[in-house]
Amino acid sequence: MSDATTQDAVTTAWRREAPQIVAALTRMTRDLALAEDAAQDALVAALEQWPSGGIPHNPAAWLMTTAKRRAVDAVRRAEALRRKTAELSAREEETVPDLDGHVDHIADDVLRLMFLCCHPSLTPPSRAALTLRMVGGLTTAEIARGFVVSESTMGQRISRSKKSLVAAQAEFELPTGRDRTERLVDVMAVIYLIFNEGYSATSGEDWSRPDLVAEGIRLASMLADLAPDEPEVHGLRALLELQGSRLAARVDPTGEPVLMEDQDRQRWDQLRIRRGLAALSRAEQLGAQGRPIGSYCLQAAIAAQHARARTSAATDWPRIAGLYDLLARAAPGPVVEVNRAVAHGRAHGPKAGLEILDALAADALGHSPLMASVRGDLLERDGRHEAAAQAFDEAAGRTRNAQERTLLRRRADFCWSARLR
Repeated sequence: MSDATTQDAVTTAWRREAPQIVAALTRMTRDLALAEDAAQDALVAALEQWPSGGIPHNPAAWLMTTAKRRAVDAVRRAEALRRKTAELSAREEETVPDLDGHVDHIADDVLRLMFLCCHPSLTPPSRAALTLRMVGGLTTAEIARGFVVSESTMGQRISRSKKSLVAAQAEFELPTGRDRTERLVDVMAVIYLIFNEGYSATSGEDWSRPDLVAEGIRLASMLADLAPDEPEVHGLRALLELQGSRLAARVDPTGEPVLMEDQDRQRWDQLRIRRGLAALSRAEQLGAQGRPIGSYCLQAAIAAQHARARTSAATDWPRIAGLYDLLARAAPGPVVEVNRAVAHGRAHGPKAGLEILDALAADALGHSPLMASVRGDLLERDGRHEAAAQAFDEAAGRTRNAQERTLLRRRADFCWSARLR
């Protein structure tokens, strides 16, 4: 077997098992930094030993056992942690022949790790970065590329996050009661943030970042497995699967952005659509049993309307507008209102959408280009091309994404030209 093949096997095993390894070691040592270092040492050992010794029969168990031994060695070297040495030494004697026999325990550990990475003492961007690092298994360089910052900046952010957890005396335990519900909301928000940054990059040269989209979906799927009785968790997974199904169709063969109504729906990922609809069905079943549903389920129901429409013209916009009305009551906010304006503009005419937009403060979304671009779209549909062109120009001036800027300027130019016809 070639070195390249072995390295691919190591990378695949690491991506799949890193969250479980770090989570289990964090439970054992109560030290997130030590757990990550030990896991990284196991990765290095695999890269060094597997090319000559061959890929182990159970790569996951090999990585876990090696990481565990590295953790024990590190604790033994720390004289101040002698008490932990005895405890960990006893645990180190245990064999881990097959991690499949510890699924429930490991699953609890990963969920604990997710909650730890999303601790309220951290800012949302720090939660996202730490989650990608510790739960997603991404390298600092990969995370930095995803959020368009330097590797050193991202490394410092992750390092500060770990120190903040220590300062906050964050516990590696699952919260209970109301605290668990609130923290689960934080975990879902971080996963959604990761996905959205991949689906519509806020800055840089790329219209989207498929790696972050895939990671958001993977984390949402993992969370659904770990919290199977929470309808909103299944709603989040449904939403990400359904939205993510459009990813390939969002650009044309030359890489130019394509608006959803112009997309070739044959390029939508049917497997993701089936998974999304199944997750939505599960959420709705749990809701029918009396468990509360919320904004993710409603957003998934909206995405499902798009997924079920065979053509753009077949989209049930009145149904979508009604769902946005429900969403506005369940999770009010300017972003929801702007999207509600789009839906009402399609369902009841552009003036209906503009009326919703006009009810918002001009700075409701800060420097975001979203409100100006939606206004431009509604004005264009209303035949007010000069005002539409001005709105698109404003939106182009606000975005930090090069591809989005190109699209908005193209729409502005079209409206300026239409004004003269």
